[in-house]
Amino acid sequence: MMSVLVVNAQASQNTTTTAKSVKTTIKVVDLQKAITEKIAKEYAGFTIKKAQSVEKNNIVTYHVVIVKDTIKETLVYDKDGKFIKMYHQKDVKQQSSKKK
Repeated sequence: MMSVLVVNAQASQNTTTTAKSVKTTIKVVDLQKAITEKIAKEYAGFTIKKAQSVEKNNIVTYHVVIVKDTIKETLVYDKDGKFIKMYHQKDVKQQSSKKK
């Protein structure tokens, strides 16, 4: 009975697949107006450093990196420009000094 459980566990691990995401760099001017307006309003003083569209499992999201002084954040929006989440990144100065 134990060997059956082991075989079943191995079989389920082998059938798991991981979807790859496709990232495409986009120009800031090509971002949806809703996204740029929200950033301008909610993150006054920040500058958009870069933007990417990310497609995974046929779902498109927009990842926007914003910076202000030593603060760097990545904001994620859905295809309709609705905010999904934010990734806090380490202090920009700390990151560059660690690379030396």
